[in-house]
Amino acid sequence: MQFFNIFGSLFGYVLWAAYSFVNNFGIAIIIFTLLFKVILFPSSVKQQKSMAANSKIQARQRALQEKYGNDKQRYNEELQKLYEKENISPFSGCLSSFLPFIVMLGIYYSVVRPLSNVLHIASDKVAQLTEYVNTIPGLSLNTSSIYSEIELLRIFDSISTQSGVTNILTGDEIEKISLLSGGFKFFGLDLLSTPKFAGGWVLLIPILCLVTSVGSQVFMMFMKGNPMSQQQGCMKYMFIALPVFTAWIAYTVPAAVGFYWICSTVFGFIQTLIMNKFYSPDILNAKAEAAHIARLELDEKNAEYNR
Repeated sequence: MQFFNIFGSLFGYVLWAAYSFVNNFGIAIIIFTLLFKVILFPSSVKQQKSMAANSKIQARQRALQEKYGNDKQRYNEELQKLYEKENISPFSGCLSSFLPFIVMLGIYYSVVRPLSNVLHIASDKVAQLTEYVNTIPGLSLNTSSIYSEIELLRIFDSISTQSGVTNILTGDEIEKISLLSGGFKFFGLDLLSTPKFAGGWVLLIPILCLVTSVGSQVFMMFMKGNPMSQQQGCMKYMFIALPVFTAWIAYTVPAAVGFYWICSTVFGFIQTLIMNKFYSPDILNAKAEAAHIARLELDEKNAEYNR
């Protein structure tokens, strides 16, 4: 948890920078997600190239498996030689596959700890503020709850002028918290609320998580040239099960986390369309084959020159 909280603190700087321009946390998440996709686009291209290269050598890989099926050590050695010959890394692109989940957890910790991770107010001040709120008649916060900072943010406008608050926080910190507390409404939805408990229109968040994820996965399954379209059997069902699991997470955590996942899915789908247009396996393999032929011709010319 502490590991992902570090990401929450780092992402918080970016979210606050975006929020400072637009004064709306929903729009800030959109900007953050788009920025993240743009930064990672070269990594996505690299992953696509790796997947295209792997699909190209599948026939030779199966031949090696048939030839050395009973000798795993020899098979692994020959497979490694094949990877080296074709300049392929079997683990290329793995990081970019896991990054969206790392970012989602980072966003989660940014949202559930807005004072600590978005505004970077010292933890001892947050603890003092929580203790002070618990002394106010009619107000109480569960100090052990991970959502205590969200509750603080919700009620902050009603307590911001009290002496107990002004003695703990600086004027600049009070101004920042007040500015942030009013920016979690997005098209009438409270992004600080949890769909499981809030109900109402905020339930649209997990529903849209499911619809956008399943829709994009199904579309990509039937997209010509997309590596996902080649998945068979249980792997295809996994691409459906994962969106369902994501929707369940969005149902049980603050709506801002689910909203990030919706944005990530939509931008990811657009990125896939771009990748399939300009970096499809057919295009990449054709370019790789052309480069391979060019290298062979160059090697042949060099050999003739040396003779």
